[in-house]
Amino acid sequence: MSKSLVTFVGVAHPWMCDVMGHVNVRHYAAMFDDASFQLLGHIAGQDSSQASATGWADVRTEIDYRHETKAGSLLTIRSHVVKIGRTSVTFEQVMSGSLDGVVHASSRTTSVHFDLAARASVALDEAMRGRAAAFLVEQACVDQPL
Repeated sequence: MSKSLVTFVGVAHPWMCDVMGHVNVRHYAAMFDDASFQLLGHIAGQDSSQASATGWADVRTEIDYRHETKAGSLLTIRSHVVKIGRTSVTFEQVMSGSLDGVVHASSRTTSVHFDLAARASVALDEAMRGRAAAFLVEQACVDQPL
């Protein structure tokens, strides 16, 4: 059983492309951001329609662009956790071609569990830690689809 979660499935639209004919970095970031809501929602155990005093604050993101993405490309993002801290999770996301499995980009993000009223980090509870551990991958290889 894979510890990664499919967090995004979509298509690269022509309006996402820049003057060089491939997807602009702003749209990679948006797709990875959409995917992160799925993963973090699974970890938190609730979605935005449920009242919550906490959220997530991304404190670091790094994106590696590996393969040109042109309009019409069918894309899938799979996400997994690589580190569970006291108040944070670090996760990787791999964007690959849905049909050919070619890795287009990968992202690594650290997100802090955040108290929205106090505007400060808050510890992950045991249930969250357990859900995050279900997606934990010790050593990831982003050169191949997960």
